[in-house]
Parts: sequence; structure tokens; C-alpha cells
Amino acid sequence: MAKPIRAAGGVVWRPATEHASNAAIEIAIVHRPRYDDWSFPKGKLGAGESVLEGALREVFEETGYRVRPGRALGDVQYLKSSNGVAREKVVHYWVMEAVGGAFTPSREVDELLWLSPEGAHSLLTRSTDREILDRFASGPVRTGMVLLVGHALAGNRQSWEGDDHVRPLDETGREQADELVRLLSRFEVMKLASADYLRCVQTLKPIADSIGLEIEEEPLLSEEGYPANEADAIELVRRLGDHEEAVAACSQRRVIPDLVQRLGREDGVELPDPFKYKKASVWALSFEGPKLVGAEYFPPPDV
Repeated sequence: MAKPIRAAGGVVWRPATEHASNAAIEIAIVHRPRYDDWSFPKGKLGAGESVLEGALREVFEETGYRVRPGRALGDVQYLKSSNGVAREKVVHYWVMEAVGGAFTPSREVDELLWLSPEGAHSLLTRSTDREILDRFASGPVRTGMVLLVGHALAGNRQSWEGDDHVRPLDETGREQADELVRLLSRFEVMKLASADYLRCVQTLKPIADSIGLEIEEEPLLSEEGYPANEADAIELVRRLGDHEEAVAACSQRRVIPDLVQRLGREDGVELPDPFKYKKASVWALSFEGPKLVGAEYFPPPDV
């Protein structure tokens, strides 16, 4: 069986303009003359392109708007027919806030409408798009974001003879830290926090240098400070998430799985089983106030 077609897109929103209806927000939907349908902006991933990068590229190409990704809305699947052959298509979506830009008609997309959620629901052609809109409407529009980063590779703990607090990233780890800038910057990170271990601070240093932020050390995020202080660490992450801007926080293997799973259980957010975690991976935790409302895993960057 052929592999599914992978695609990605977003439910792009903005505060309602003065002339709009009583809706607090407007949602962008686009018309494709080739199919004569109304849909959310989306498209196929390029070779070697990550799902998020593909989503951001396709949304910009089809709408002309730069966006800030927020809560993940999951996948939809349907059959795509081409030359009489049907293949499964899997499309992943995010909530995306429009932060600037303007629409220009093209051959692929000749019209864009900003509508209330109710207006968009009645005009969308595909049932799968209406399903995504229902997921959008079932949760908060704007969320706080904590990007919980596992520190990058730092050699072997057993072969390190010095104080483990100062064990540095190895060559591959430094490359991973550099590559993490691409992902973290897409969320427009405005605050950086790290466990008080050198390898954790070094993992965030490239993003700190690129956006000119200081890294605040948080011992509760370390494998030494977390045990017996789990409730305090969870409260710390809730405080970090209780803001509109995104926060990147670097922690460790003996902290992240337990911390994220505790948050998920307390707030009723379903997580993958078995739990996913690798060094230099990222858990994007979406918060409505101090409450966790979504969690998405990003694997380590390829280096």
C-alpha cells in the first residue's frame, strides 16, 4: 500500500474588525478554483520538510499572512483521488494567529474570506474541515505556550569524571541546539528558563543569542531539584504557561516524562502511550490560564 500523503495547515484567526458581526474573532477560509471548494489553507509537505514548517509555508503561500502557531488541532484523514488512483491523505492542523500580511489572489487561491466561526462552518466544503473547526471551537483561541525542551546530547554520564552540573554538550548536541532555534523561533518565544545544569543552559544558548534574551536558571527543572518538589515544579510550569507569550524551558530526562504526565493527569489531557521523549525533543504545552489544554511532541531535529 502506498504511503499516505502528508500535508499540514492551520485555522488562521484574528480579532474581529469593527465592521464585522458580533463575533469576537474572524477565521480565514480560502477558495481554490481548481477544485471550486472552500477550505482552510493547507498543502503537501516538501521533501524533508517538518510538519510545522510545511504548515507555516503553505499558510503563508495561500493567504499572504504571517502567523503564530498555537494549540495543535490534530489530524484528519481522507482519500485523495488522482488519475483514478485513491491514496490516503493525512493533514495536521494548528490554531494560528495572524500577526501581519495581506492576501494576494493567485492561480491556486483566488479568494480569501474572513468570517465568523459560524459563517465559516456553513461555507466549508469538506466535512473534515468542519471537524477541524469544531475542534478549534471546543478550546481556547489564544493560549499560553511552554516549550519544554529536553537538553541536547552531552556525551556519556558514566565517562564524565567531573561535576555532572558542568558536563557540556558534545558536538552533536551543539548541532542539535543550533537546529532547535528554527522550531522555537516559530512560536515567537519571549522568555527562557533552564535547569541549572550547563548542558541545559547550552541547549538554549543559540535561541537566547538569536533573540537577545537572558536565560533564567530554575533549579526545580533539574533532576536534582525536581524529586520531592514535584508540586512546586508543576506550579512553576503553570505560571510560565499563564501568559500570552511563549516560554522555552529546558529540563532533563529524569524530569520531563513525569512532569508532563502529571500535568496531563491533573488536567485531563490525553498523552501518547507509551510516552514519547528523546534528548533535544520538545513538548509544546498549551495553557488556558494555568490549566493545560493541549500537549504536542516534536522529535529531535535531524543533524
